[in-house]
Parts: sequence; C-alpha cells; structure tokens
Amino acid sequence: MGLFQRLFGKKNTTPETAPTVVDSVTAEKTAVSEEWQELPFYVTADVPEKELVTVVATAIAAGDQPNSQFVVKKIQVKNPEAQLVSLIATSIAAGDQPDSQFIVKKIYQRK
Repeated sequence: MGLFQRLFGKKNTTPETAPTVVDSVTAEKTAVSEEWQELPFYVTADVPEKELVTVVATAIAAGDQPNSQFVVKKIQVKNPEAQLVSLIATSIAAGDQPDSQFIVKKIYQRK
C-alpha cells in the first residue's frame, strides 16, 4: 500500500518558506521603485514653440472654413534625453545585426 501511495498519492507542492521569499522580493521591488523614476518620452514645449505650432495647426485644420475656432490644450515635444538614451541602447543591442528593429517602451533614471 505504501508503494501505491507514493506513486499516486497527492503531493504537497507548496513549500513552507514561500511567504518569506515573496516578502523579500516585494521589499526588493519597493526599494528599487523608490530609487528609480521613469523618464518621460515627451515634455511640455516652451512658449515660443507653442505659439508657432498652434498657429500652423489651426491654419491647417481650418482649411477652407475661416470662421471655425480651435482650442489647443497641450503641446509637447520629444524629450532629447530620452531620445539619446533610446538611440544608444538600441544601437548597442543591435550589435552586428543592423537590420534589426527595437521598440523602447520605458526608460528609468536614478533619482
């Protein structure tokens, strides 16, 4: 009977030390998230840039309807720091395969 019990019996698959491992991993992730912050891909544009972009965009959108009105709420430009970091990272990752393509989804920097 002991042989069949060992072969076909239920096995206890949950180790007793699992909660402590999960707690240490959670604490480690929390410490890392406090140490790093996400770098935005777009930042708010300066005032002179906003005026020019607003005028051009509303002129194109108006087209043949000069009586229409538009409100531009937010104008953003690419973050040059994020652009440089993603360019360097993808260049290094490409290595000897220049035909490869990469998408950078998030960039983090130390606080």
